This record gives sequence, structure tokens and C-alpha cells, in this order.
Amino acid sequence: MEKWNAGEMGCGQLIFELSVRMNKLEPGSKIEITACDPGAPTDLPAWCRMTGHTLISSNPPVYIIRRKMD
Repeated sequence: MEKWNAGEMGCGQLIFELSVRMNKLEPGSKIEITACDPGAPTDLPAWCRMTGHTLISSNPPVYIIRRKMD
């Protein structure tokens, strides 16, 4: 599983960088993200719903997302 510490990265930059990273992963792979931005608990689940990726775990500031199967 890939791990990424996004730190205090703001919503727009966080989602953009996450999209780039997810596109590099194999379908079904997981990424563990540490995101301290106050909007992350709302933004990351919403992004997963919109993109079809699966939010496996949300325990702020740590989130685990599985890349959708293409």
C-alpha cells in the first residue's frame, strides 16, 4: 500500500495531487493518506463518491482509499 503525507495541503491542491497519485496506481490498489486540512473529512469522501474510488477507512487525519477497478 502506498502512503502519502499530504500534511496541511489545502483542499484544491490535495484533491489535484491525490488524482495524479491515484492515476499512477494499479486498479484495486490502496493508498493511505494523512491529511490535516480541516476540509479533508468532508472533501475526501465526496471526491471518492464522485470518482468511483472506495473510501475504506476514515479516521482523521488518516484515510485509506482503494482505486476503482477500470
